[in-house]
Amino acid sequence: MGHVQKTKDVLKCVLCIPITLSFLYIISPSLRLLVGLLPMDKCSLESAKMLVLDNSVDTSLNLWSRSNVQTCTSWKAPIIWEGMFDPDLYDQVHKTEGSSVALTVFAVGRYLDAYLGTFLNSSERHFMFGLPVTYYIFTDVPEKVPDIKLAPQRSIKVIKVERKSRWQDISMMRMKTISDVIESDIRHRCTHVFCFDVDQVFTGRFGSEALGDSVALLHAHYYRIPKVLFTYDRNPKSKAYMQTGDFYYHAAIFGGSWKSVQALTEACYRGIMEDKHNNVEALWHDESHLNKYMWLHKPSRVLSPEYCWDTSIGHRSDIKVARVLWAPKYYNALRTP
Repeated sequence: MGHVQKTKDVLKCVLCIPITLSFLYIISPSLRLLVGLLPMDKCSLESAKMLVLDNSVDTSLNLWSRSNVQTCTSWKAPIIWEGMFDPDLYDQVHKTEGSSVALTVFAVGRYLDAYLGTFLNSSERHFMFGLPVTYYIFTDVPEKVPDIKLAPQRSIKVIKVERKSRWQDISMMRMKTISDVIESDIRHRCTHVFCFDVDQVFTGRFGSEALGDSVALLHAHYYRIPKVLFTYDRNPKSKAYMQTGDFYYHAAIFGGSWKSVQALTEACYRGIMEDKHNNVEALWHDESHLNKYMWLHKPSRVLSPEYCWDTSIGHRSDIKVARVLWAPKYYNALRTP
């Protein structure tokens, strides 16, 4: 029995190493600077015509315009960086094809007052400009949603949700809520869905070049570090359990066609509920389940960290433009116990 316990203790220590090293990286500015110098893998394709295409316009991508970053995945999906695409060409094609976008965002409790107004106003300046957009705002206090001046072809739907006792539950249960509203409403009016955390600010174009069947985002803190340090859930008892993966994706932004986002959210919800049944909670909650899903079902499009950047990382020469910025986090004041 003692031998078994010692083995378990050793395994726990081994599993904690990536989390500990990642924590040291986050709190150490000098370490973050050194990580920025680590090389990324390179795209192995000679041209964009060799990609598995989300859209015919993807053949216009210049995979070699950014030689210091990875511009495609091993499964031939593009990784979108500034300088790779012609924004006007993407907009023209998606307007012709009749693309329309649902944006979902949760503003529950004190998050509504702290972030929602800035999020919506900045989105009106930068998100999918020129395309029809419907905002789906999930909140426990609909009467407090700010009145935003919207551009033509853009509208807001406010949906009341129950406030959970823990912020972790709010984060995890959004998967079911998104799936339900896709089934009841979004699928009848929009071709694509993007799901956002509210504590972010749009600061540059977040346009139609980001549209694809299944869209994932490289986490700003992990895109250059060795895979062994990715903080996947390494608890075998969790449905989010992963030993390895391709990238570490950030759940602050994900999207795709309504069918793909519905499939993702339903799968993550099933995993979360099975974990709850087994008295397990994934390390990073819905983000851990999202990473597991994207490992099993490869995204057809990956967004670079330009699409969600954290200025606390410091200067990185590969970040030519910050399209979305992490807003200041006031977790102690905002998160419910």
